[in-house]
Amino acid sequence: MSLLSVENLDVHHGLLQAVRGVNIDVDTGEIVALIGANGAGKTTLLRAIAGAHPPAGGLIRLDGVDVTDVPAYRRVSMGIALVPEGRRLFSAMTVEENLLLAKASRRKGQWTVERVMEAFPLLKARRNALCGSLSGGEQQATAIGRALMTNPRVLLLDEVSLGLSPHAVNLVYASLDGLIVAGATIVLVEQDLKRALRVATRVVCMLEGRVVLQGRSRDVTRDQVMQAYFGLRRGDAPAEAHT
Repeated sequence: MSLLSVENLDVHHGLLQAVRGVNIDVDTGEIVALIGANGAGKTTLLRAIAGAHPPAGGLIRLDGVDVTDVPAYRRVSMGIALVPEGRRLFSAMTVEENLLLAKASRRKGQWTVERVMEAFPLLKARRNALCGSLSGGEQQATAIGRALMTNPRVLLLDEVSLGLSPHAVNLVYASLDGLIVAGATIVLVEQDLKRALRVATRVVCMLEGRVVLQGRSRDVTRDQVMQAYFGLRRGDAPAEAHT
């Protein structure tokens, strides 16, 4: 049985159908990269899994339990944590205070403020700094750390590298490598195709709300990914992407 299962999921934004009949299974310890152009439905799918956006149809199961209609705050206590695009930190609070906010909904587990500091060394010197004064990379590390403080079974990361300098992206991913080695289960949205293919065990490519390619990273070629990403037929020339 998969740890996370999405079955025939439909999600609307008003009259717009943003996610169309999506089926995805995520096993314990898997790193699944959701890729696709802007507007493909990736963020909406993550928000639906986390309970932040109600689906119009389909099912979401966590370890066999139907959570489709479970409120977002209860999904956190069940083990689903979302790091949203834009990070959504409390800028007038310190790094440590933002981390401690997650304690209210946390599951029992090993993640503490100290362990977050060990996992993200760039935060150690900024522990008592206001989040509004942090660099983009430090804010992203704080947002991920706050999600980890809930002791999640599934960590959903939306646009990990968006708006960050190459150096900051490298620092954040260096820390994520430690989580991956430790066996974390992660679903991440990433525009950097090369990086996504490097860290993920499986790739899911979305186009116009649908899954158009799904497979183990080692089994899919870059050409197949690019064809699916742009919705091209074999022989068509893709536009330039961030690779």
